Amino acid sequence: MAVKYETELYPALKAFWTARGYEVKAEVKGCDLVAIRPDESLPVIVEMKKTFTLALLLQGLERQRTGAAVWLAVERNRVKKGAHNQRFGEISDLCRRLSLGFMTVTFYKTKPPVIEVWCEIGSPLAGSIPAAVAENVAERYAAAAIAAPLLPVAVPTARSGGRRKGTAKLLKEFAGRSGDYNVGGSTKRKLVTAYRERALQCALALRCADAPALAPRQVGALTGVADPGQLLRSNYYGWFAKAGRGLYALTPAGRAALLEYAEAVSYWATRFPWAAAAVAAERTESDADDVGDISESATYYIEELQRR
Repeated sequence: MAVKYETELYPALKAFWTARGYEVKAEVKGCDLVAIRPDESLPVIVEMKKTFTLALLLQGLERQRTGAAVWLAVERNRVKKGAHNQRFGEISDLCRRLSLGFMTVTFYKTKPPVIEVWCEIGSPLAGSIPAAVAENVAERYAAAAIAAPLLPVAVPTARSGGRRKGTAKLLKEFAGRSGDYNVGGSTKRKLVTAYRERALQCALALRCADAPALAPRQVGALTGVADPGQLLRSNYYGWFAKAGRGLYALTPAGRAALLEYAEAVSYWATRFPWAAAAVAAERTESDADDVGDISESATYYIEELQRR
């Protein structure tokens, strides 16, 4: 079953790496998938495409500049159309020479996707048979991962300053996100980045505040966001407006953003006691309004019956 979009590969690939004990997030610093495990110093990057292309190969080589372990992933279409999409043995040899990992995802109509690892990073010999196959990626591969872990990563280490900086930037952006709110391979979509999450925290503070406007230091005290003044002043998304000297209020665009990125906002609302209290108060008020509406409707209905 051929996929229409490369984003369809992401759920299966995320499950694959999650089963190996990695935390996975999508679209981190332009990388389709980034996976990190506490016992490994360098991250894993996976770049995805529907088919293997020169552009994908060059992209993988570019990602190696970060010092990360880089993998390439494509769909394995069971309909043999085009020899370039079936020469996975030769592609594996090429990736092995370039210290790239290579895996495919096969989709079925009636069962979960199958992940095939054709080339592990650091593998010394070419294998004619995929190293691992998982009919149920989330369950069956977890046991196989313990029994036959990946070989030690043989990628260029972060010796140079450029690689150290690249790795540090990737890890900083990864750590700055509270969850995986994006889909790998997405294009022309607004991404939930670490910066956007900080802006959402500030917007949430302004939304839940008792006062109509707050000073940056008040926003910082509530959220813990570093340098909230710079974020509020730059107003990159148009969510904030000056409401007086040293005071900022939430704009209609900011209120809309809290709804648009509800998943990320919900995470922070549970982490901040003041936000949880505000949400609870709003729910109570909403429930009271609902009760009032029901009471009015019931009264009107009774009066109508009495008139009859």
